Amino acid sequence: MGFRFFAALLFVSILSIPAFAQTPKVSEHGQKCLDCHAATTPGVVEQWRESAHARKGVDCYSCHQAAAADPATFDHYGQKIAVIVTPNYCGRCHKKEVEQFEKSHHAKAAQFIGSLDNMLGEIVEGGPAAMNGCRQCHGSEVKYLGEGKFDAATWPNSGIGRVNPDKSLGTCAACHGRHSFSSALARRPENCGKCHMGPDHPQIEIYNESKHGIQFRANEAKMKLESKSWVVGKDYSAAPTCATCHMSATSAQAVTHDVGDRISYTLRPVVSIKLENWEKRRGAMQDVCSACHAAGWVENFYKQYEGTIELYNEKFAKPAKGIMDKLYAAGKLTRTPFDEKLEWTYYEMWHHQGRRARMGTAMMGPDYTQWHGFYEVAKTFYTEFIPEAERLLPGVTSEVMKSDYHKWTGGLTKEQIQEQIEFYKKRYKQ
Repeated sequence: MGFRFFAALLFVSILSIPAFAQTPKVSEHGQKCLDCHAATTPGVVEQWRESAHARKGVDCYSCHQAAAADPATFDHYGQKIAVIVTPNYCGRCHKKEVEQFEKSHHAKAAQFIGSLDNMLGEIVEGGPAAMNGCRQCHGSEVKYLGEGKFDAATWPNSGIGRVNPDKSLGTCAACHGRHSFSSALARRPENCGKCHMGPDHPQIEIYNESKHGIQFRANEAKMKLESKSWVVGKDYSAAPTCATCHMSATSAQAVTHDVGDRISYTLRPVVSIKLENWEKRRGAMQDVCSACHAAGWVENFYKQYEGTIELYNEKFAKPAKGIMDKLYAAGKLTRTPFDEKLEWTYYEMWHHQGRRARMGTAMMGPDYTQWHGFYEVAKTFYTEFIPEAERLLPGVTSEVMKSDYHKWTGGLTKEQIQEQIEFYKKRYKQ
């Protein structure tokens, strides 16, 4: 009786061993990689052992076996090895995901080279600043020198839009990790926060401030980040992450690796504009919202959001751009960026402050809409931009300042002033 009970208990215990603890079946070449790298790069091997790839028997050689057309390969103990596992390699198994990624803004991120941002990094600040800053998020062209070696000015490079030696764009590892290949990692908000942060696009800071971010931190254990199926409203409902809104599945939509599929406006340029097929894109995002919010709530949120964009465009962005155009046309500013004070003022107003105002509203971060956003825009516009533009070309701001948006600068009425005084006295007893 005791022996049979013990044997049954042992059998149940064996069955309960999780799959990742079992020895994965790997190829002969893959086993040789593991035998060597377990000593030389043990961290890499352990990351792989805990991955979904290991559980499926996808080993080192499965990914690193060189493609014939890849120039960045070398002979390694009798095998032709690809140094970089590019999206072309991932596409051997994940064809649909790679195709979606290739048409995304992520894949084209390295095209920022030539922009004002890149000019700041490369020329105004200096090459190493761009190499270790801009290019580690955006990516750049990776140059292979042969025999497993790369140009140090281009590698290491984890930029989401890097141009690989085989001409593929981007790297799946930017989101999924290089050897853990983790969906859970890609679903975590801080994963996106590596690049989407800072004074010009503070998405992670806005998210952390928002109720969405608060809900995530309070309910992380309920998020089922490791789950194969990850449908909002079905597999989890405690909170959304960046991936929930921009990529992951709903009951009506499949997962997409094109992060722009659900974005209806671009908030990056001086003046926000609607994207092609913006109504379809907005509908896709509203579908995500509807997993947790009533239809009326979603509809009114978008009215508030679009009202904020209109305010920014009409009150500040278009007038400021018009003034800058007139100053360039009159020869009051040179065409060299950032060689004059007003160009710095204007750049920070739209590129930093204006983006924060719009993004704060888009992601429900009120402090970024107000104090980090519109307050900074207004302060810069009225106390720096307008006075400096007027100094350079007297009268250039007159039409703008006659607008109803700016008529307050002519002075408040006596009634308005008295109302403010009375409120202060009543509120603070002073």
